[in-house]
Amino acid sequence: MGVEGDGPGRLGTVAPTRDDPVVAGLSEGVGGPLGDRAGRHRWWTPVRVVLLLAAVAMAVGMWQKGNCYDDTWQDGQARYSHMCYSDLPYLYTGRGFAELEWPYDDDPWVRARYTAMEYPVGISYWAWGTAWVTHQITGSPDVEARYSQPADALGGKPEVQREMRAFVIVNALGFAAVVLLAAWLLARTHRRRPWDAAVFAASPALALTALVNWDLLAVALVAGALWAWARAHPGLAGVLIGLGTAVKLYPLFLLGGVLVICLRRRRWGDLGLAVVAAAGAWLLANAPAYLAGPDAWRVFWHFNSDRGADLGSIWLVVQQAADTTISPDTINAWSWVLFGAWCVGVLLVGLAAPQTPRLAQLGFLVVAGFLLVNKVYSPQYVLWLLPLAALARPRWRDQIVWQSGEVLYFAAVWWYLGGYLEPAGGGDAGFYWLAIVLRMAAELYLVGVVVRDVLVPSHDPVAEGREPVERAARRPEPDAVPLS
Repeated sequence: MGVEGDGPGRLGTVAPTRDDPVVAGLSEGVGGPLGDRAGRHRWWTPVRVVLLLAAVAMAVGMWQKGNCYDDTWQDGQARYSHMCYSDLPYLYTGRGFAELEWPYDDDPWVRARYTAMEYPVGISYWAWGTAWVTHQITGSPDVEARYSQPADALGGKPEVQREMRAFVIVNALGFAAVVLLAAWLLARTHRRRPWDAAVFAASPALALTALVNWDLLAVALVAGALWAWARAHPGLAGVLIGLGTAVKLYPLFLLGGVLVICLRRRRWGDLGLAVVAAAGAWLLANAPAYLAGPDAWRVFWHFNSDRGADLGSIWLVVQQAADTTISPDTINAWSWVLFGAWCVGVLLVGLAAPQTPRLAQLGFLVVAGFLLVNKVYSPQYVLWLLPLAALARPRWRDQIVWQSGEVLYFAAVWWYLGGYLEPAGGGDAGFYWLAIVLRMAAELYLVGVVVRDVLVPSHDPVAEGREPVERAARRPEPDAVPLS
């Protein structure tokens, strides 16, 4: 059975069974690649299939957290042995959401009772909003009665535990909607290749890490920015990049890819519009938080500057293997130097390419470099790369290699935190170091493949058969993607 638009007579849509060797091989068990006379289904379009895959991935992710949900994340070991840890229930009580405290309240009593949110404003707004919904659906609890109780004791109250579970459900449903939106945008970024979004939608890394934190909010905004840029709307792309930066810092790095593309195409107006729109959107998003509580707003910046080598980073491996301590200032300086050098390398690769690279390719390379040299590389940070990787290198073989490293690390980090990787005779958990190195090696493999695609476009599956059409107008032709 074909899907609408897949037939060879249908101009545009690329069939994965005829385009990807891995998918073609797997299709042999169900009749082989799409034939010249294949029909189409009236309802199951490529985009709808992608959305179904995304919905299944999110359902699997929710199911995978079931063990921890059943005991409200109260079992200190089960969250690691079952790999079902999530920040959400702990921050519900640890950041004042059980009492519906505004994250940017600078009231001394509130700040003495609760630590301010260590996340950018977009996450804080979302968390407070979902906490408000949680209170509404759980009977609007009397928060004033909780003021007389120690804040660290609230998590042990049955009624608060019920709210914690509801809080996770509300966020999970919101994340599901966000993932569907991201999948829809990615499927429509390249008009001829909606199936590329299946790499994102069917990702095991998506299922495993979706509920660890709030990173999916930025993922949807990045997907939107890729879509807007491909549709030749640089202002909208800039707005979405700015909003994404208000949720997580990394969407800002997409402007590096925009810079390379605009340098090659001499599109100074598009570059200026994207930068100004991004800055304006970021300032507007941050203004309510800063005006309400500037000290609480600054916590995110101080927290990231003051933290040392943390989980998942090569800095942690060096620090533990050498049995030494590297100061946060030293790590900050070297990580930014290395990242700056990486960005210069991406710039040179982008300028040397025979064809203008796509924004997804450049964005993937920049964000990957940031993660590889960063002082913390949490398991859910794989979500940052997923939409970029899906469009940068839509080949299942390479995605499987990369995501295998991510899945290995996902298991290793929880077992490391649970103490399951410690040698029987004592000492450091060398297997955890190995998992970090293998994860980085898998990521560097995908980086190498994308760099090759940029420098030798004949290897790029998206560039193959692309019409060499230059737009005269800003709005793209249906099958041309010169901006992306």
